[in-house]
Amino acid sequence: MMAVALNQQVQGRAAKAFAIDAKRAREVRVLVMTGYGLNCEAETAAGFSMVGADVTRAHAAEVFSGGADALAGYHVLAFIGGFSFGDHIASGRVYANRLRYRLGDRLARFIDDGGLAIGICNGFQTMVKLGLLPAVGRARGSGLAEQTASLLHNDRLGYRDAWVRLVIDPDSPCVWTRGLAAHGLLSVPSRHGEGKLVFADEALAREVAESRLIPVRYADEDGRPTERWPDNPNGSPGGAAGLCDASGRLFGLMPHPEAYLYPEAHPDWLRQRDADALPEFGAGLGVLANGVRAAIDG
Repeated sequence: MMAVALNQQVQGRAAKAFAIDAKRAREVRVLVMTGYGLNCEAETAAGFSMVGADVTRAHAAEVFSGGADALAGYHVLAFIGGFSFGDHIASGRVYANRLRYRLGDRLARFIDDGGLAIGICNGFQTMVKLGLLPAVGRARGSGLAEQTASLLHNDRLGYRDAWVRLVIDPDSPCVWTRGLAAHGLLSVPSRHGEGKLVFADEALAREVAESRLIPVRYADEDGRPTERWPDNPNGSPGGAAGLCDASGRLFGLMPHPEAYLYPEAHPDWLRQRDADALPEFGAGLGVLANGVRAAIDG
């Protein structure tokens, strides 16, 4: 396992920018699981560390062999992006199966104990296939839920790598997006070939929508949810770009907030700078900051 260190000055500025108590943030422990073809651990760990959290990176095999208390003491679990097991069979499928059978009981206990989790791109695909999302109707103490949704190949087949706009539902229970709608559309990178969100049946799709479990949707230039390519890179119905569970503590999305931590990462940063509109930090950091804040608030 590897602890993640970051310049304390950067941590202090970021915590202040997102109204986080830096002292309490240091008590929030985040586990970023790596390995098996995943490749976004550095950005994800850096984002959580920037807002003051105590971050550990560990290969999933280390966690699997960690015994009954492998997840004990952690407040946030991050399922990162990449290409777990080469995306063979289906993106996230092999990794989800390994997690279910090697860590399933401990994951269920982590959730029941109030833990938070975020899945980004391949991590979102994994959480869905693992049954962590949307987990409608899951009862405390019942183990992991069955898989009831999936992420399929994009309508336009192939890997799409481009920035997208996300419109945020202010009425969603998702703690990771809380308050972000007030800042307008969220602009973040998106890069995937299997991102079309589908549900097991229409009844579940309606329940998810009525319960506001779709916190983020792809948006057009006017800020309206869209199914139109390229604003929606995969064709997800209703523009769905992510899911949360009923508690709002578990969240997954296809775009990459961890890839927009610094303002210079945005393709229009020079124009923003010249217009005196360059933010202090990238807007994607706000998503991770919300997770740390939710862990602080308990």
